[in-house]
Amino acid sequence: MAKVKSAFFCQNCGYETPKWMGKCPSCSEWNTFVEEIIEKNTSQVVAFSTSGRTAKPQTLQTIESQNYTRIILKDQEINRVLGGGIVPGSLILFGGEPGIGKSTLTLQMAVMETNLKILYVSGEESEQQIKMRAERIGMENKDCFILTETNLQNIFTQAENVQPQLMVIDSIQTLYSSHIESAPGSISQVRECTAQLLRYAKQTNTPVFLIGHITKEGSLAGPKVLEHMVDTVMQFEGDRNHVYRLLRTIKNRFGSTNELGIYEMLGNGLRQVENPSEILITNTDSSLSGIAIAATLEGLRPMLVEVQALVSTAAYGTPQRSSTGFDSKRLNMLLAVMEKRCGFKLGAKDVFLNIAGGIKVDDPAIDLAVVAAVLSSNADIAIDKKISLSAEVGLSGEIRPVNRIDQRISEAEKLGFQKIIISKYSKGIEQSNYKIEIVKCGKMEEVVRALFA
Repeated sequence: MAKVKSAFFCQNCGYETPKWMGKCPSCSEWNTFVEEIIEKNTSQVVAFSTSGRTAKPQTLQTIESQNYTRIILKDQEINRVLGGGIVPGSLILFGGEPGIGKSTLTLQMAVMETNLKILYVSGEESEQQIKMRAERIGMENKDCFILTETNLQNIFTQAENVQPQLMVIDSIQTLYSSHIESAPGSISQVRECTAQLLRYAKQTNTPVFLIGHITKEGSLAGPKVLEHMVDTVMQFEGDRNHVYRLLRTIKNRFGSTNELGIYEMLGNGLRQVENPSEILITNTDSSLSGIAIAATLEGLRPMLVEVQALVSTAAYGTPQRSSTGFDSKRLNMLLAVMEKRCGFKLGAKDVFLNIAGGIKVDDPAIDLAVVAAVLSSNADIAIDKKISLSAEVGLSGEIRPVNRIDQRISEAEKLGFQKIIISKYSKGIEQSNYKIEIVKCGKMEEVVRALFA
């Protein structure tokens, strides 16, 4: 009888050791080691062919460059986030909280692509459950094959028969490889299954989508090396109290990580939001204080967001500083600048800030709108709904320019705004090129006069 071999793996980073340790020497976390049984059989081979090719070292001059044509999906939001489409042979990890809509989005993507042969592998749902979800979405695709399987070797066997142009795995934590004698979802199984799927994607030039679970801390479950192995890491975010879902990339080898995709959760699936500015700005008839509109950028997409602020007298000795969707440390910095440079007494008042729509913004161009919303709430004077702002605020109270201001101005003009306040140090901006009135300011005092004069 063969001797059972076991090892201890860190559940946080995947570090392997032959004995149990209290503290992981790799990630310095305590009590994260679990014992897993390992049995490697070298006689077993992967179910897909390697075409007998042996890699040899080559110089850069002898390597022939190939122009890969991206696979353009019908879902424009996924195309934008991936950088213009899917690169053939890429491995994409798709994570998100339970119930956020990961399976719905990937199945919707699969049934929309009528020109691609897609293999949708599910280890969490049966064929009947997937059929019910597809009927709810209201789409059908005769080239979309459904496979409910958790054995990785059987999946490769079926992939050899189907020869798909795109594969979706739901989810990587449910798969197991017979090469390793440990439970599905363990560190060693997740790492081994991902490595085999990566080998399959590169050798067959087939893009693979991996749906991954996340931990209670919000990070992707499994070893950290999982994110290093894949080509792209996508995150599906959203608040359950809002109907909007945000698609971001944490890592992308073939494009920018600043792009943002927005969906609206409906009863029949996820709807692509082509113009997010219209849904992020509240349409009200009455003018309310504490509201300012900022022209921001998410990747290449300009959009306008609504900044809401509430300033009230502190009930206790220590005033509160709270922000949702905006960096709280930057909020404290802006409040200090307003008090030091402009003389506004906010040290004994509570300040609450919110970015409407449930999105998170880290663009410095939103600084001026945050300052304007706080001042509007403090003085209880409403800002004209036809005014937008886009500039960064420095520590000395100066109004600093931001990049690609022309796109921000054009977006505000397209949405019907009559005036936009920017930095006077912005170069190449001429009033004659725009119908919207451009107000250039250099200090915060000039912004106050332009808004509340």
